[in-house]
Amino acid sequence: MILKGYPELAFDLCNTICYTSDMRNIVNISMPAEMKKEVDAYVKEGQYSSVSEFIRDMIRDWKRANLLRDLKQSQKDFKDGKYKVLKSFKDLR
Repeated sequence: MILKGYPELAFDLCNTICYTSDMRNIVNISMPAEMKKEVDAYVKEGQYSSVSEFIRDMIRDWKRANLLRDLKQSQKDFKDGKYKVLKSFKDLR
């Protein structure tokens, strides 16, 4: 059931709120059997609600790691004098 005026929210038969707007893309992945067992174990232990949530969390971690790497590189560049003094936002171009 979708709430009128709130297309991003839907309720399944158990009245659980499901966010549908960001979850419409389906991606199939393959992985070695041992890796799948490890993921299933995390889900079974309750650390993740589903395999999909596990994968989404790994992607978020990957994105954070990339951002941290970029920030550290920027700090190093700044320390090494590789920066430009901006006098206005137009200098960003």
